[in-house]
Amino acid sequence: MTPSTFPFSPPAHAAAARVARGIAFACAVLAHVACFAGPLAFVPNERSGSISVIDTADDRVVATWTTGGKPRGLAVGVGGRLVFVSDQARNALRVLDAASGALQREIALGESPEGIGLSPDGRLIAAASELGNVVVLIDVASGERLAAIRTEGPNPEHAVFSPDGRWLYVSAEDAAQVDVIDVGARRQAARIEVGKRPRGIAFTPDGTRAYVACELDHAVYAIDTATQRVLQRIPSGEFSNGVAIHPDGRTVYVSSGRGHAVSFVDVASGRVVAQVPVGQRPWNMALTPDGRKLYVANGRSNSVSVIDTSAQRKLADIAVGELPWGVVVAPP
Repeated sequence: MTPSTFPFSPPAHAAAARVARGIAFACAVLAHVACFAGPLAFVPNERSGSISVIDTADDRVVATWTTGGKPRGLAVGVGGRLVFVSDQARNALRVLDAASGALQREIALGESPEGIGLSPDGRLIAAASELGNVVVLIDVASGERLAAIRTEGPNPEHAVFSPDGRWLYVSAEDAAQVDVIDVGARRQAARIEVGKRPRGIAFTPDGTRAYVACELDHAVYAIDTATQRVLQRIPSGEFSNGVAIHPDGRTVYVSSGRGHAVSFVDVASGRVVAQVPVGQRPWNMALTPDGRKLYVANGRSNSVSVIDTSAQRKLADIAVGELPWGVVVAPP
C-alpha cells in the first residue's frame, strides 16, 4: 500500500496526536470546571504527604498530588479554582491550583496548624494553630496575615465561620469549651462550655445552631448561637469527632472514631435515628452540595467511605493515601 492510500497520512497522524494532547491538556487545566461529571472531593493524607482528588459522580480517584509535609485542614475557594491546605510540617498555609495541584503561594502560620475555615464570602481563611494557641486570619486575595488571635482554650483544632461570617467557633482540644471569636473585632468574645476534647464543628444553614463533637464525652452538643448556650447533649458514638450537617438542616452527621460508624442525628428530636458502619477511625467528613452523598475520611483504613444519606447505607470505600485527615467537596 502506498503512502497515499493510508487512511491517515503521517502528517494527519501527527495532527491528530497534537489535537489529542491539546484535549488532554485542556481537561487537566479545566478539570474542576468541565471534564468531570460531579463536584470534586479533596482528601489531605497526613502520613503520605499527599492530596487525593475524587470525582463524586463515580467515586473514583482522578488525581493524587504529592505535597510532602503533613497536610491536614483543607478548604476550596469560591469558584473552585484554589485549594488551601494547612501543612503541619511547614507551619504554613499552602495555596494550590485546583486543576493541577501546583503550588501558587505559601503563607506562614502559627506552630502546628490544623483545621482551616473559609469565610462565607470567600475573602478570609482562618487557620487554627495548636501549639501557637492562635487562630490566624488571612486575606485570600492578597495572602496577607490580618491577625493572629490568641484563644483562651489550649490546643485549638478547628476554626469554623458562622454562616453570616460574624463569628468564628474554635474547638479547644485540650479543654472542654468552644471559643467564640468576633471576626470584625479580631478578638475572643465568649466561650461556651461543652464536653471534653471538642473537635469537629458545624453550623445549620440558617446559622441558628452549631453542633460540636466532644471526643472524650462521646457526644455532640447543640448550641443556640443567639445566646451562645448549650441546648442539648446528644450521645453520638464512642469517640465522637467529625461533624457535618445536611443542606436542608434536618440531619447532623457525627463520626464515631472507636465505633467505626457515622451517626445520623435528627435535629428536630435531638436523637440518633441511624448508624452506618464505615472504616477504622472515621474522622472529618463532607457532603456533596445536594446532600445526597456523605464522604468520610477513615484515618486508619486509608480510605474514604461514601454514604447514601437518603438510604442511610454505605455505597463504597475509596482507597486514598495514608492517614486521611478529612474531606472537602468543592462548591457548585
